[in-house]
Amino acid sequence: MRKRDIALAIAGGLGAAVAVKMLTRARTVDWENVAGKVPLSEHSHFVNVEGARLHYQEFGDHTAPTIVLLHGFTASVFVWHKVAPMLADAGFHVVAVDLVGFGYSEKPRWFDYTIPSHARIITRFMNTLGIGRATLVGSSYGGAVAMTIALDYPEYVEKLVLLDAVINDEALSHPILRLASIPGVGEAITPFLVDSRMMMRHRMRGSLAKPNHELITSERISNVLRPLAAADGHHSVLATSRAWSANRIERDAHLINQPTLVIWGEQDTVIGIHNGYKLYDSILHARFVILKNCGHVPAEEKSDLVSELVTEFCHDKKGRIGAHEGEEMTIPVV
Repeated sequence: MRKRDIALAIAGGLGAAVAVKMLTRARTVDWENVAGKVPLSEHSHFVNVEGARLHYQEFGDHTAPTIVLLHGFTASVFVWHKVAPMLADAGFHVVAVDLVGFGYSEKPRWFDYTIPSHARIITRFMNTLGIGRATLVGSSYGGAVAMTIALDYPEYVEKLVLLDAVINDEALSHPILRLASIPGVGEAITPFLVDSRMMMRHRMRGSLAKPNHELITSERISNVLRPLAAADGHHSVLATSRAWSANRIERDAHLINQPTLVIWGEQDTVIGIHNGYKLYDSILHARFVILKNCGHVPAEEKSDLVSELVTEFCHDKKGRIGAHEGEEMTIPVV
């Protein structure tokens, strides 16, 4: 009886904690309340696309060649806060956009949060801004969105840059995502996991290469957590994980015809480097560069080098890059 009573007490306590969390969390993150804390917010704008309000940051000369930056799962335009200004200084019109459900874009319950739907919204977003064709740069899940655009809406894509890109459903084997897929369990645990600074610090230690752990600061943790710290953000994270279906990208990557630069962190433990080799083998006009002492987030871990590579790739008509041998890179496959 004593063991059963203890179990019931624990279950009751957990249930109460979940109930309190659900009842006390904010409905959404109010931009007006947080704008002063958002890096580069002076470059922020909002636009309505298919009934959803999208947040984006814009840099550089509007008449210059355009680069559209797409972030990864649970991320936001923050991942580009170093790279975006550098690319603008290199002579590009740079637009970093928060996907529907992430960052400071709207997080509607009616959206289906599939990769094809994200791809469609980005093409409509480009139309709204008057961007007819651009180089798409996708990080992780954003790489899956970028490749889907290249496959389904090739007229929008001048070139592709893929940073540690999602190309299949391997990530769904992660224990947390497997738990989140269980009805009821996912709804209960997601608010705690998404809001947890301790969990975020742990995730960062796993996603960044050890030499770059100095990037794991209280400020960085706040900037990653802030946009999702409300009920609508918890829903969008859960809905995206449950709608995740990326195997089509690995299967159809050989159909991508645009010049493509594949960049991978040698120490990426989130999306293994074997996926980078698959992309290089599949895409006819692909270049492949592996970054040493780099994990899953090259845009932050190696921002100077990523900006240099993207600039060179975009300026060359055929998307060629030179042999950048040195301490930070392996010899690139070109």
